[in-house]
Amino acid sequence: MIKRRPFRYFKTSPEVIRLAVMLYVRFPLSLRNVEDVHHERGIEVSHETVRFWW
Repeated sequence: MIKRRPFRYFKTSPEVIRLAVMLYVRFPLSLRNVEDVHHERGIEVSHETVRFWW
């Protein structure tokens, strides 16, 4: 059985990636708004990175 690790190529933790994608997909937020939400939580991530993750 092959164990898949979908986040192995990312330096950011899977929790941060999941939160960013969930905020973008679930709520009517723009990529820049998702960037702002992360900034308020102390996580520096650009809107282009969120677009790449999505």
